[in-house]
Amino acid sequence: MADSVSSCVKRIIDKTPFLHEILIQGILSCSNYAESIHSQVEKAYGKPVKISAIVMAIRRYAEDLRQRDNSQRRYNVQYEIVMKTNIFDVNLVRRDSFIMKLATLYQNVSTEKGDFLNVTMGNHEVSVAVSEKYRSLIEELVQGEEILNRMEDLVALTLIFSGEFLQTPGIVYEAVRKLAWEEINMIEVMSTMNELTFVIRRGDSMKAFSVLQSFLGQNDGRQ
Repeated sequence: MADSVSSCVKRIIDKTPFLHEILIQGILSCSNYAESIHSQVEKAYGKPVKISAIVMAIRRYAEDLRQRDNSQRRYNVQYEIVMKTNIFDVNLVRRDSFIMKLATLYQNVSTEKGDFLNVTMGNHEVSVAVSEKYRSLIEELVQGEEILNRMEDLVALTLIFSGEFLQTPGIVYEAVRKLAWEEINMIEVMSTMNELTFVIRRGDSMKAFSVLQSFLGQNDGRQ
């Protein structure tokens, strides 16, 4: 019975990923939470379940999460963090008319001189994040297009990895989880072979920098 109840409790907890962090940190009242999900557990289990059994299942899962978290705390990667400010971001409906204009954008933006440019193609949408000084060019290129959203005064934080980044599962998840836990909204998330970039609001930039530096500092073996 305990294993079956544990399985039901695990599925319920997994529906709310932020609970993982709370359980890992040991700041959740298992008794109170057990009472709050009692009816869900009984429905999933199909029989009456004692609160004590649910509490035990929560504590066991919390310990599993802590052991998993500890096993991921050291990654064999090296990194540096690059911050670029004054980013403008625009999202629009994907149309061939705009895609044909991208050559003009690439010709004008000089990434070799430190300018920022990222174009993400979705199935139905396109997002362009670019240095603010090219905003007038972007506005010209998107004339006549269906704009979904514009945002300005953004910051791009890029993690540039070396080491076993690609062969190490969990790094992207952990980075996103840490930022989300600090209520830092990620406007754009981009990745390449050795780089992971977050575009965020300027007001969140220093907190995000500190979170990423602290998280990676604990995991790459630096003192």
